Parts: sequence; structure tokens; C-alpha cells
Amino acid sequence: MKVLVLGSGAREHAMCWSLANSPLITKLICAPGNPGIKEEAECIDLNINNNEDIISLALKEEIDLVIPGPEIPLVNGIINDLNKVNIKAFGPSKEASKLEGSKKFTKEICKAANIPTANYESFTNQDHAINYIKNINTPIVIKADGLAAGKGVIIAKNKDEAILAIENLFKGIFGEAGKTVLIEEYLEGIEASYFALCDGKNAIPLTNAQDHKRVGDGDTGPNTGGMGAFSPTPNLSEKDNEHILNNIIKPTLAVMHERGTPFQGILYAGLMLTNEGPKLIEYNVRFGDPECQVILSRIKSNLFEAILAAVDHTLNNFHIRFYDEVSLTVVMATEGYPGKYKNGSIIKGISEANNIKGIKVFHAGTKIDSDQNLVSNGGRVLSVTANAESMNKARILAYSAIKNIKWDEGFYRKDIGEN
Repeated sequence: MKVLVLGSGAREHAMCWSLANSPLITKLICAPGNPGIKEEAECIDLNINNNEDIISLALKEEIDLVIPGPEIPLVNGIINDLNKVNIKAFGPSKEASKLEGSKKFTKEICKAANIPTANYESFTNQDHAINYIKNINTPIVIKADGLAAGKGVIIAKNKDEAILAIENLFKGIFGEAGKTVLIEEYLEGIEASYFALCDGKNAIPLTNAQDHKRVGDGDTGPNTGGMGAFSPTPNLSEKDNEHILNNIIKPTLAVMHERGTPFQGILYAGLMLTNEGPKLIEYNVRFGDPECQVILSRIKSNLFEAILAAVDHTLNNFHIRFYDEVSLTVVMATEGYPGKYKNGSIIKGISEANNIKGIKVFHAGTKIDSDQNLVSNGGRVLSVTANAESMNKARILAYSAIKNIKWDEGFYRKDIGEN
């Protein structure tokens, strides 16, 4: 089969790296890809936010299956458009992708399915939102309803911070995503991520992970797309995993199916592990990044066969196996991220890091410049991933590998996996 993966980050690098091992795939293409992905797949430059361009490429290359990596093509309805021209695709429809595209929509699904989540109110008017804040306790969580590249969430410790966040959202710091604002109850606990593979009716677990969102050591500084992750998380027991599958994931699938918008693809539940049990913070409708890197580094089964089972609605008889090892990844980012940063700084030593047993460096934001140097091309640039028999050994291995990478303009957290 000919397969097209959409995306250019470390998530898509990990996907192509895992898919490339499948004997069922005769040709693997990634659009637009990156220099690391070129080792696993043919890369074709393409604007993946344009559905017509994707379909033209898929038809030209006689693609059998399209696998979108990021959320924007899914929310843009690429699955719907591919199905119209009889091209199979892995992922939710435009309607089902609202689970990520609108936080308010997810809250409505939670209410219908009786899923535990934070209490909330939504607002489209700044004055109404501020008046509401004045009459509730802090801390609270302020969220842009729509997609904001993982940065549309502000934890306000007091009312002044909350009012400032509301004002900034309505001024448009997150564009259209902030036209509707959610004000949520602040949940105390430990965050965790749970992934399930879904075929519309059935769901099977794709293990769990825990990421580090804050830019600085000790979980300080602003939120980012993710500065590191590990899998599995010791904070979730087997009983917890079963509870999440049966009381959060499966009820969601049931309600989505009843609404006529069945969910097929990766359902990623962002959770808070509270004293009252796991509660849903939000849904994503694709693999997380950097969680994808640690999950796919542990998978023992053939990933492509699992994806085909989801697309063909036959997951009820499928089982996915994972290695018992711990996988841990450390993200290397460009100085200034998640604020302003400059692209084009030279990176060396990745081959030396990859030569270490148990290490795989996934490219997130890299390119080759006119002098054939590997250079930075984004905020998050590399994902240095280690597999070992324990968390401590995986952490030591990842940080020892980083010492081989020479990149003066790069930085990374020194405490991934310590909390």
C-alpha cells in the first residue's frame, strides 16, 4: 500500500519511523516532512492546510491511505474531502474533530455522557466574563475555545491576572480561537495523558504518558507545546487505566456515535488526576507531541496494522502490545521559545547521539540551508528520545545523548521525568 503522512514535526517523524517497518507499505510519503523524516520516507513540499493540494497529491501518487499528523487538517475537514474521492484516511471527520476544535463542544459532550470534568462557563462578551470573575474564587483557568497551537490556556492565580487574561483574549492574541472564552474551575492534581485508538464504536488503549508543558525547570514559566514527556506514567495504575477507558473514552464514543458523528482515529484525553479520581481537562483528536515519540518508541505491535483496523472498523478483535521499557524524551528548543526566536542556527552531532543504543533523535523543526548545514527551523527543534528499563536509566541515557549535540542557540529542561 502507498501511504501519505501529513506533517513536518517530531510527531510525524516518529510516525514515519514506526510505519517504515511495516511490510504492508510499499511506498511511504510525508508532506512536507523534514530532514529527519527523509531517512524514513520520501518528502514532498506541500501546504497541508489546503485540502485541494492534499487531494491532488494523493490522486497523483495513487495513495491508498492518508494519515494526518497535526490537528489543523482534521479540523479543516480533510477526512471528509478524501472520503469523497474514495481515498481512505485515518482520523476523525470535521464534525468529530470539534472535540479538539472547540472546548465548549467537548464540555457539551461531557455533560451528555456524564464524564467527570471541571465546572465551567463560556462567554462571548468581555464585560460579562469580567463580571463573572469578580464573583468567583481564584485560581481559575481561562481558555480560548478554539485552536491556539497549545497555548490558549492561562492559569490565573488571582482576579487581576484573570481579568488581564480575559482582556487579552478579547483583544485577539489568539485570533479567532479566542472569540469564545471558557472560564473553568481550577483542578488540583497531577496531569496525565491517555491515548486510545478508535474505530467509531470501539476503543482500545494506546497506553499513557505524562508531559512537561512549562518552559522552565521545576515547571516554571509559560506553557509551551511540550518540553518533554515519558511513558508510561507511574501515576496511573491498571485500575486507573481501565476506569479512564470505561468512564471517559467509551462514553464519549457512544455519545458521538448517537449524534451521527462517530469518532475514528486517535483520541487523546488530557486528564487531571484529582482526589476524586481522573477528570477530563480536554480532548485532542490526534497524537500529542512530544507524547507520540515516547508512545511509538514503546509499541511492539505493527502500528500500520492497528491503523488499518481502525479505518476498517475492526478494532473489536485487535490487541496492541507494548514493551515494558520506559521511554523518555527531552525537547531541545530555540532560545526565546515560546516567545520570539530566530531560525537558522547550525546543529551538529545528531548522528553521534543516534549511534547510542536506546536513543532516537526525532526532528521537529529543522531544515537544510544553502550551505547544506542542518539548521533550526522552529521553536521546538529536536526530540531526544531514550528507551531503558527504568525511568532513571532512561533519563540518564537521554541527557547523556544530548551532550553529543552541538547547538549554541538551543536549550532544554534539565528535569524531564523527575516529577
